[in-house]
Amino acid sequence: MTELLLLPTADTARRALDWVQRTEELSIANHSVRTFLHARVVAASDGLVAGQDYDAEVLFLACVLHDIGTTDDADGELRFEVDGADAAARFLAAEGRNPAEIDVVWEAIALHTSPQIAERRGPITKLTRLGVRGDFGLETVTDAERQAIEDAYPRLDVEKHLGDAVLEQALRTPEKAPRNSWPASLVRAHHDDPHNTGVSEAF
Repeated sequence: MTELLLLPTADTARRALDWVQRTEELSIANHSVRTFLHARVVAASDGLVAGQDYDAEVLFLACVLHDIGTTDDADGELRFEVDGADAAARFLAAEGRNPAEIDVVWEAIALHTSPQIAERRGPITKLTRLGVRGDFGLETVTDAERQAIEDAYPRLDVEKHLGDAVLEQALRTPEKAPRNSWPASLVRAHHDDPHNTGVSEAF
């Protein structure tokens, strides 16, 4: 199980993880790491080879930064996925990453809540989306692997914290919840049941 939990150690990857762990709710930061671990298992099960079919560090950057839009650092006027993608792109540009890598990470983050679209794009975007789905129930890993991943990076009620973070932004800035987006679904669920203190029905 040790290899299952290995993370990239390059400088940019370490700084990205540090940024996430400093600014996101711990539950969301843990989810972001778990997303990468699930995505890497999906890649292997699909016969994709790191360094040949996809860049493992770029996949890590897309996965670990995919919810950075929930933070104050990235909270702007657009839906959290796009604000997060823009913030990640600025971070990677400051790190000196090449435009092609930045574009791939931007796309993966911007589309990670877009079913049937992300899965049809390149490997990084597809794997990021499937990594997210894996952490929220898609059978991407064995029960033993899931337990090891969640022991290392506990869930800590991420469904509630993530839904609440996106909802709070959308209620404060309605432009962040365009029609038919996931943030808009969270807003509708909130208006339907404003007294719900648990996980949103839209999650």
